[in-house]
Amino acid sequence: MEMRKLAICMAAATLLGACGSDKDNTPPEPSEEQLLTQTLRQTVSELGFRGDPSEGRSLPAMENNPKAELGMQLFFTKALSGEMDTACVTCHHPLLGGGDDLSLPVGVEAVDPDLLGPGREHSSAGTAFDGGPTVPRNAPTTFNIALWDRSIFHDSRIESLEATPRANGEGTSIVTPDSSDRLSADTNAVNLVQAQTRFPVTSNEEMKGHHKGDLNNAAIRAYLIARLRGDNADLTENQWLEAFRLGLGQPEGTAEALITEENLFGAIAEYERSQVFVDTPWRDFVKGDDAAITFDAKQGAQLFFASQEQGGADCASCHRGDFFTDERHHNIALPQLGRGKGDGADGSNDFGRFRVSKEERDRFAFRTPTLLNVTETAPYGHSGAFDSLRDMVKHHLNAAESVANYQQANAIAQQGVQGDKMMVNTQAALDKLLADRTMGAPVLQDVALTEAQVDQLLAFLATLTDRCVLDTACLAKWIPSDTTADPDSMQLHAKFE
Repeated sequence: MEMRKLAICMAAATLLGACGSDKDNTPPEPSEEQLLTQTLRQTVSELGFRGDPSEGRSLPAMENNPKAELGMQLFFTKALSGEMDTACVTCHHPLLGGGDDLSLPVGVEAVDPDLLGPGREHSSAGTAFDGGPTVPRNAPTTFNIALWDRSIFHDSRIESLEATPRANGEGTSIVTPDSSDRLSADTNAVNLVQAQTRFPVTSNEEMKGHHKGDLNNAAIRAYLIARLRGDNADLTENQWLEAFRLGLGQPEGTAEALITEENLFGAIAEYERSQVFVDTPWRDFVKGDDAAITFDAKQGAQLFFASQEQGGADCASCHRGDFFTDERHHNIALPQLGRGKGDGADGSNDFGRFRVSKEERDRFAFRTPTLLNVTETAPYGHSGAFDSLRDMVKHHLNAAESVANYQQANAIAQQGVQGDKMMVNTQAALDKLLADRTMGAPVLQDVALTEAQVDQLLAFLATLTDRCVLDTACLAKWIPSDTTADPDSMQLHAKFE
C-alpha cells in the first residue's frame, strides 16, 4: 500500500511540481534573455521584417548558369580595360568581401596588375603619380548588388526613378551618366546592376586608362567590343566567340550577333546578380530560431532598432528593413581622404550626392550602405576612412569627437592615401552637419553609449554576415578554377600579400 501511495505521489509531482500540493505550480519567472527575446520579436514584427531581402525577387544562380559563367570570364579578364592592365575583379574580388580591401582603389597603372588588396600601388611611371591611390572613392561591395532598388554608387548617379520594390530597377526609368538629364531614362539600362556594369570601363582611373582619354563612353565601349570580336589586333589569343556561343546557348551565332554591348554587360550583370549572400544568423532569428544569435547580439539589436528617446542608438532610422538601408543620402561628416572628385576651391573635396542633384541639402551626403556582411566589407565609408568597424560605429555616435581625434595613420592600413587637405575638407562637411542640426533637419545626432553597448552593437552586426562569405570553399564558385576557360589568356590571377 505504501508503495502504491508513493507511486501516485510521484506521478502527481510530475504534473504539479510537488507531492500532495499545487502551491508551487507557478511557472518560473522568464529570464532576462527570454524577456528581451520577446521584446525583440515584437520589434521585428512591428518593423515588418521577413529576414530575407532576396525573397520575392527574380535572381540568377551561379551554378549551372552558362550566362553567369560567361559573365565571370568577362569580369576577370583584363581585356576589358583600355590598356589591358585592369579587370572588373581588380576592385571587386569575392575573397575581399566583393571589394578590394583598400580604403581607396588603385585601378590602372598598378605596379603589379595582378596584386590585389593591401600592397597594390600606383606605378611611379603612372599618370599623375603622387604616391597614393588613383580612384577617389572606396570600392563598394558587389555582394547583394541585385538587392538595390533605388540606386547604385555612393552618389546614386545610377538611379531608378520609380524605385519599384524588389525589382532592382527592371521595368523602371533608370537614369545614368549617359542620360541627357536627371529625369531622362537611359534606354540602354535594363536593370540597376546591368546599368552599373557599363561605367567602370569608361573611367580613366578605374579601367579605361589615360591613353584612350579621347574616347567618350560610347566610343570606348565600341572599342572594347571590337577587341573581343577580333576586329583589331589587340588580342594575340581570342576565343571569345566560342565563349559567347556557350554562354548564350547559340552555337551558330556570329561575332557580330553575339558579341554586343547588350550581351557583354548583360552577362557581367548576371554574374554580379548571382552574388546573393543573405544566409545569416539574423535571418534565422527572424524566421523563428531564438537561439540563432547570442544574448549580447539581442541586446545590440534592441539598441540598433530603438530610438534615442527609447534609450537606443536609432541606427534603423537610416539602416532600415531587411536590407538594412533606406537607399537615401546622408551627411555623416566622414573624414575626407584621397584625391577628391574635383570639388571645392582646389578640387580635392567630394560633395557627394550634390554633384548629381545640385541640391544644397545633398552637399556631403552619400548613400546609406547595406549592413549585410558588414564585418567583411572594410574599409568603411565613401572614402574608406576606417578599417575598424568599431571606429565606424563610434563615428556615428559622435561625429565631431571622431573627427577631432581622427588620426589617419591609425585609422587605415593603406599607405600613401592623400590626406593633406583632409581636415579642411572634413571640417566643411562637419560644419554643414552641425548647421543642419541647429535648423532642426533630420540628420545624424550624437548618441551616448557605453563601450559595453558598443560591444553589443558589434555583436549584432556580426549576425548580419552570410556564412558563405566566411568560407573560401563556398566562394569558389564565383572564382575561375583551373577548368574555367580563359578565352584571351588575359584572366587576372589574383595575388594577395
